[in-house]
Amino acid sequence: MAEFLTPDICVIGGGAGGLAVVKRARELGASVVLIEKGPLGGNSLNSAALPSKALVAAARRAHYLTTAAPFGIANDQPKINSRGVFDHVHAIVEGIAPEATPEHLLALGVQLVAGEARFLDRQTVAAGQRQVRARHFVVATGSRPVVPEIPGLGEVPFFTSETIFDNPRKLSHLVVIGGGPVGIELAQAFRRLGSDVTVVERSTPLAECDPELSEVALRQLEDEGVTILRNSIVTAVQPRSLGIGVVVQTAGGEPVSLDASHILVATGRIPNLDELDLGKAGIKRLRKGGLLALKPDLRTSNPRVYAIGDAAGGVQHTHAATHHADLVTRNILLGLLARHDPRQVPTTIFTDPEIAEVGLSELEARRIGQADFRVLRLSLAENGRARAERQSYGVVKLMLGRGGRLLGAGIVGTGAAEMIALFGFAIVNGLSIRHFRRLVTPYPTLADVVRQLAAEAARDDAKSPVMSGLQSLRRLLPWA
Repeated sequence: MAEFLTPDICVIGGGAGGLAVVKRARELGASVVLIEKGPLGGNSLNSAALPSKALVAAARRAHYLTTAAPFGIANDQPKINSRGVFDHVHAIVEGIAPEATPEHLLALGVQLVAGEARFLDRQTVAAGQRQVRARHFVVATGSRPVVPEIPGLGEVPFFTSETIFDNPRKLSHLVVIGGGPVGIELAQAFRRLGSDVTVVERSTPLAECDPELSEVALRQLEDEGVTILRNSIVTAVQPRSLGIGVVVQTAGGEPVSLDASHILVATGRIPNLDELDLGKAGIKRLRKGGLLALKPDLRTSNPRVYAIGDAAGGVQHTHAATHHADLVTRNILLGLLARHDPRQVPTTIFTDPEIAEVGLSELEARRIGQADFRVLRLSLAENGRARAERQSYGVVKLMLGRGGRLLGAGIVGTGAAEMIALFGFAIVNGLSIRHFRRLVTPYPTLADVVRQLAAEAARDDAKSPVMSGLQSLRRLLPWA
């Protein structure tokens, strides 16, 4: 006979977003049941954000050795210990893992149910021998890699972003199918760790980024030896006695045959929703893409059920999932009516140079006809710290509206993922570039670009007819 549980909140999925809901709900005194069928921590901990950034960090250290000559230090060819690199990756994951264990959840007072969840009706979920009838449910089931239908692909071993970190061997020639953020990040990392790398992208690499920013990063990858085949399609994969054949239809129309040692499929991810029996709960999905139909507060068509993170569609970032978690938990338990604004969530790509954006891009601002819209740019070549580090290859651009209000920001360059948080704070709080004029930044630091941009905006304002008129009026007044 099934055991019935009746918590305030039932969270389906123990990834970063689900765990954030659990923690916040317990802080607010709610009873919580967490259902998870796999390892706690989800993709962020086990197979995506954290492992990939640990790999990127190792690759950056190797790159330092080969680019030291401008600092007066002889270049050296790094000796890559592939097993040692992946030991480093796994050590980083294991160092964080204790925060995502059954024992930790038990200490928080959370009841953990191991199993696959499925809705029985609008207010009941079954998992194993237990049924949960909660006041509210939060779907935080994450996403899984999309595997394209390519002739021959199923006949050879291939990696996805979830399995490539289990490989301790050197990849002599890695062919990456897909030029999105994951594919491009890993392409650069493995190139720096000594692999030949070819990226095959059916359209434009990093297509969702501001092209002015993405082109800087992509040019750097190609300078480092990554081959990027744009507007190209993998038409067949051929098993061979030694290696793998990859047939590519290129933009020029001629098929190209690549000799690969390994393949990474990085063609995107789709939400894990199919096993939930959403129809029984009255939860609607969109016809296009099968995504959930969500209200601005992240509720589904069933008002008892919310969705967060990758399961909600949109930006697939750990920080987006934790932001969703905080918003949804406060709405459920505190009766708030907070709405999710995706423009307030930064997007980051950890290439070198990094790419980070928040708010409106330049193209979006022009598309919606934003009133009094202007773009303010600053090359990192004008920043003292970037020049000292010989990392001046990049640009910061701000999209400013009426009165200098910050509408969006985009950065490509070293430290972009760190700097974008300050601009995100300004957008969330409706600040203008004028507020940054009072900001004192240490010198020399990358953060000094904020002061530099504010000073540039002030110079532009001084040229305006209004400011010129005020200055003329001031000259007519008697001296104090």
